[in-house]
Amino acid sequence: MKKSQYEALSEFRYQLRRFLHFSEEVAKKEELTPLQYLLMLHVEGFPGRSWATVGEIAERLQMKHHGTVALLTRCELLGLIERKKSTTDRRRVEVHLLEEGKLRLSRLAALHEAELLSLKDVFSVHQITAFNDETLPAQDGLG
Repeated sequence: MKKSQYEALSEFRYQLRRFLHFSEEVAKKEELTPLQYLLMLHVEGFPGRSWATVGEIAERLQMKHHGTVALLTRCELLGLIERKKSTTDRRRVEVHLLEEGKLRLSRLAALHEAELLSLKDVFSVHQITAFNDETLPAQDGLG
């Protein structure tokens, strides 16, 4: 790799880490763990529907099933989510946000949107086109 590619990768990782640190801090101010925020985000943000299965959440969080179940239990105790047996496949469990979860997610998502918009001139991520003026092609294999 060229020096400029290392610099670009370093800058991207730096800005990504800054964003993640911001996310962790605002979740804590909302008295949530970063994983609780992410769980709610992945439930509400699941493509095509406003709920997700336990397995889908585990995949999105890159967690093992048992760890995801423990996280779900903690979120349930806080009144953020509820688990329901699927009406089409009784083996599946659907996770839905409750009103408290929707309220807290909405507050946090607004803060994250503002932070992402503040970074749009710093770096552009191809898959997050909603926050970029235009989609930029990958550069030199770094995309």
